[in-house]
Amino acid sequence: MNHHVTIQRKFRALTTAVAALMLGIAGAQSTYAQSTYAQDTYAQDTYAQDTYASPADRQDCPTTAELFATDNTAIITNPDDPRLENRLTRFAHEVRAIIRAHGARPGASELLDGVFWSAEQQQVTYERSREFDVNRVGRDGLHHIAGVIAKRYDQESVLTFRCLPRTSPETDAVEIEVPGVTPGDLRAALLLDAEAREKLGGASATLDGRLILVAPVAELPLARKVTADLGADWNEAQLRYGDREFVS
Repeated sequence: MNHHVTIQRKFRALTTAVAALMLGIAGAQSTYAQSTYAQDTYAQDTYAQDTYASPADRQDCPTTAELFATDNTAIITNPDDPRLENRLTRFAHEVRAIIRAHGARPGASELLDGVFWSAEQQQVTYERSREFDVNRVGRDGLHHIAGVIAKRYDQESVLTFRCLPRTSPETDAVEIEVPGVTPGDLRAALLLDAEAREKLGGASATLDGRLILVAPVAELPLARKVTADLGADWNEAQLRYGDREFVS
């Protein structure tokens, strides 16, 4: 493998893995609202607020797990690149088929615009990706499905998130969803905030303007700060706790 390809793969590892930090079909409804396989055992769980929580901080798990993935293998640095208009429709059908073939049940899928920072390249990169709801799947099954997707589409890693009780010993991350954020907003925030670039790496926005960020629980204060810098209302944020994994 030549040096140029090695750099591309390292760069793609950051963009795909963070995607989300990150990384369905565009529409006004949230992926969570669209899911028809809500987990009733979690939906009624609520937890005490802490310093960084809001009244919206309820552990509502309408889907068992999520995958964040793309079939993109290019480094895109121009926000006006026409490849960022790809709706990944065929990719969505193929991933749903993979999920089904490995014993899980695919739910809704949402199209995402990701904005990520490369410390190596010292620049912002962009990526179209999709979030997939996955139901009736356990930890090992989710890991296996993500691995199949990573290999089939030549991805360095695929991000998974399993929604869990906040107090679970497996919980190590928080998924933040808040309205009022565009990819342009994210780009500006990353360029201005060095700490956010290094610790969060990036995030994604839905086509209807919602921030989607999967971050370590320890970085929740920073995520709240970035949300405020983006002009979004933290009181409208939905927080879901769980276990994240980057599967290669």
